[in-house]
Amino acid sequence: MTVTVSAVGCLHDIAAADWDALAGDSPWLSHALLSALEDSGAVGAHSGWRPAHLALWRDGQLLAAAPRYLKTHSRGEYVFDWAWARAYAQHGLRYYPKQLCAAPFSPIPGPRLLAGDAASRATLAQALAAEQDGVSGCHVLFAQQADRAALLDAGFALRLGVQFHWFNQGWPDFAAFLAALRQDKRKKIRQERNKVARAGVTVRTLVGREIGEADWAFFERCYRHTYHAHGGEPYLPLSFFLQLGERLPQCCVLFIAERHGAPIAASLCLRDAERLYGRYWGALEEVDCLHFELCYYVGIEYALAERLAVFEGGAQGEHKLARGFTPVETCSLHRLQSPMFQQAVSRWLAEEAQAVRGWIDEQSAAGPFKSRSQNPPGLVV
Repeated sequence: MTVTVSAVGCLHDIAAADWDALAGDSPWLSHALLSALEDSGAVGAHSGWRPAHLALWRDGQLLAAAPRYLKTHSRGEYVFDWAWARAYAQHGLRYYPKQLCAAPFSPIPGPRLLAGDAASRATLAQALAAEQDGVSGCHVLFAQQADRAALLDAGFALRLGVQFHWFNQGWPDFAAFLAALRQDKRKKIRQERNKVARAGVTVRTLVGREIGEADWAFFERCYRHTYHAHGGEPYLPLSFFLQLGERLPQCCVLFIAERHGAPIAASLCLRDAERLYGRYWGALEEVDCLHFELCYYVGIEYALAERLAVFEGGAQGEHKLARGFTPVETCSLHRLQSPMFQQAVSRWLAEEAQAVRGWIDEQSAAGPFKSRSQNPPGLVV
């Protein structure tokens, strides 16, 4: 029996069925989505994301894997290490390239060491921690609890973060959800939804194959327009979204806002059997509170109708707390090859973790629901 570890520069070099058997049912790590990122050029040589997926083989059969990229910048990650890069530069050192193990452009917690047993998971963690010439270190973003122990044993330092997830507590509809909130929160949500309705805006929901090429093109136009309006450059081209709709139709949910019959904005979610994941949105016209309607409220309505357990609203955003979302603890893990920087970063991360956990406890205690039992303590994903 021969066990080997290799870097794979193109996901198509691994059979989709073999990869997906390890990745599970999350769309974010599926062979279909990750290969669409590569095929569309969203990741690749010219994007600053060079695929270098880690594969563990036994007698030629895929035993375990990790979605890994060599990065020449820190954009599209949602875990910010710009200060570390500046510190490296100030000491005459190169921070880039670095290794990144993540679901690109998506702050979605999930498995990162795709392995069915602890031994294979440990082997992957050690391979990620191994020194590489010209690479400053490795960063594993939004890892699940199951990966922490192996990565910590391999010398990674833990960094905590916060996201806001909505948890379905069995409400039959949106009105019942509202009734569970404190009066001030309930009033605010009604006011925001009324503003959108008074502006003459309605929302149409498209799922799966109902989303046509014209719908994808309109969504991408909104997505691109909003990035440009905020001085940014969108990461994902239209070809990626078209491939996503073709390869993972069962996971796609598109909300299109219309005014007087004309589309003006859209938001895209993905879903699996238990969760709805809010991801990208954009608007061609400014309508007060439309962002909250498209990115939160219609998503909650959809999750209730489909009896989904969780709606993940995306990265950051303390304003989600007033809208029924709960703070949850997320984690990333970091291993720098420089012992001096690894020690300094580890000390700083330990102090940051105390502050993060304290903030989560405070916000959880002051949750938006009338009943304290509906304000769960800070959760770990």
